[in-house]
Amino acid sequence: MTRPQSHGRDPYAARRRRQDSLRTQRADELGLKKRVNAEPQKSKEGQKALNNRRLKIAGTLIIAIVTVLIGRLALVQLWWGPGLSDLAAQQRTRVYVDAARRGEILDRNGQQLAYTMQSRSLTVSPTLLRSELRHVAEIEMRNSGEFYQVSGQARESRITDLVSDYLKDYSEEIPKIIDDASASTSEVNSEDILKKLESDSSYEVLVRNVDPDIAQQIAQEYHGVAADLQNIRQYPNGAIAENVLGKISYDGQGQFGFEASNDALLSGIDGRSTVDVSTNGQVIPGTTRDTVPATNGATARLTLDLDLQTYVQQQIEQAVANSGAQSGEAVVLDVETGEVLAMANSDTIDPMGDIQRQIDQGKDFSNTSISAPFEPGSVAKIITAAGVIEDGLSTPDEVIQVPGSINMSGVTVKDAWDHGVVGYTTTGIFGKSSNVGTLLLAQRLGEQRFNDLLNKFGIGQTTGIELPSESQGLVPDISQWSGGTFANLPIGQGMSWTTLQMASVYQAIANEGVRIQPRIIDRVVDASGSVIEQPEPTETKVVSAQTARTIIDMFRAVAQNDPTGVQSGTGPGAAIDGYQVSGKTGTAQQVDPATGAYSNSNYWITFAGIAPADDPRYVVAIQLDRPVRGVHGEGGQSAAPLFHDIATWLLNRDNVPLSPPMEGTLVLQAQ
Repeated sequence: MTRPQSHGRDPYAARRRRQDSLRTQRADELGLKKRVNAEPQKSKEGQKALNNRRLKIAGTLIIAIVTVLIGRLALVQLWWGPGLSDLAAQQRTRVYVDAARRGEILDRNGQQLAYTMQSRSLTVSPTLLRSELRHVAEIEMRNSGEFYQVSGQARESRITDLVSDYLKDYSEEIPKIIDDASASTSEVNSEDILKKLESDSSYEVLVRNVDPDIAQQIAQEYHGVAADLQNIRQYPNGAIAENVLGKISYDGQGQFGFEASNDALLSGIDGRSTVDVSTNGQVIPGTTRDTVPATNGATARLTLDLDLQTYVQQQIEQAVANSGAQSGEAVVLDVETGEVLAMANSDTIDPMGDIQRQIDQGKDFSNTSISAPFEPGSVAKIITAAGVIEDGLSTPDEVIQVPGSINMSGVTVKDAWDHGVVGYTTTGIFGKSSNVGTLLLAQRLGEQRFNDLLNKFGIGQTTGIELPSESQGLVPDISQWSGGTFANLPIGQGMSWTTLQMASVYQAIANEGVRIQPRIIDRVVDASGSVIEQPEPTETKVVSAQTARTIIDMFRAVAQNDPTGVQSGTGPGAAIDGYQVSGKTGTAQQVDPATGAYSNSNYWITFAGIAPADDPRYVVAIQLDRPVRGVHGEGGQSAAPLFHDIATWLLNRDNVPLSPPMEGTLVLQAQ
């Protein structure tokens, strides 16, 4: 069938257009839907990726942190660990010291010269105490409600005031407790205590030398105050022998004298123990370990005789007062052993008294008998006498024509008294103390031989005694002697020695020509009772026994008294009834510091003597510094009588047999 044709229009075009439009619309709707469905899908995938990245970063950080922590832990454990462990151990452990007791010092008869007494010191840490008292103040304010009523600066000011009140209470009440109980040998001053409590120090000693029971009472009553163990050195004889003994410092170390030179023997060895403590400082029971007991110091018995020392020291002080001297010294030696029986100075400090006040009065701890050399004067003439007799250059009875003066190498020397040519025996030259006669004999010896004798007698050398600060004196080296040196040395000028050296010279003559090193230690016993061996004293043969005996007999002339004066010596005041004595006076000019020349008014006055002369037991050497001339001012009138008093006391105390009477009179001046 043929489809009919339209006239100029397509009858289906409209229909096709509607269908195309519908298809286009559906296609658009379908595309929009796809886009709508596609966008949410895309958003979820982005979020997931973001989350993954965040997880990776977080994981990386966690791994890094863990790695650092592990490294840190390893560093602490392996590297810092031992040090931190030691630090922790140090913070929880304490080492306590058990102080050794210092050894006693005794005289030769066992009498105490120095000993240690147990005592306590009140100590405190000012900075720590004030910190702890602040807490106490805060608690007090809280309990009273005051803490909550004020704040800021007002509260701080109130706390400070309370702490000050506490400290003031400490400073006032502690001295009262001590004074009421007479519990301290130290002066207790409230102002001093308050000043220490207010200091910025971490440690202060409030009061020393407190009775242990009272100290414990105070420590229990007053927070922060400790009662520390303190060993107190006691010198029961005051100033007697203190020039020899010396003293110790507050920390227990030897400071002067025997205490200083023998500190290692006397001090002992401190003990110690280790303990653990809690955070509040309390010792944890059962933790004590590494305990080492203290070893107490040794006991030293000296050669000093306390009774003799006391007498000699009193006599020296009296002689100084009577003669107007500036000071005085005396040494007593045992002839056979060289032991020092007494060594006394004037102006010696009493260590149990007010030390500063005594220092202001001119006293000190020095031992001038060994530390302060002086020009000996005529007492040194015994060296020339020993030389000429030993070498056979003269005899005791040889008569020598002695002029009133002598010129040696341009130096003119005179005798102490004016005279023309006088015939003196060799004995008389020394009995009369003629400078000119001594130099005539010294010229026979010669410079070299005289210098050799000085060395043998120990002049210019320390004696080696067991005490500190010993001077060797002064003797010019022979290579430096000028023309006038030999005009001075034989008469005791131009050289210096100590009182101990002077005594040692005479000990050598008294001991058959053998000089024995002076010593002060008799024996030392350690804490277990064992004797600590001491070095044997050295001996030096100076002259023969025969020469020594001859010199002793010759020098008896010094103490000889002749009513006519012709045969009198320079020191008759040294004579002792019933005993023969031998010795020599000395008067040495001192150098005037203003002019550098020898003074005509200031002298050292000396005497050294042997008693008894027939059977020597003791040597006594004496020196007075600048006594008033004319009033007991010469050697024979000030030092010689002092020798008499000391030697007489010794001979009587020790019941020494009387000497046989001397046969006739020694001839000093030929007639």
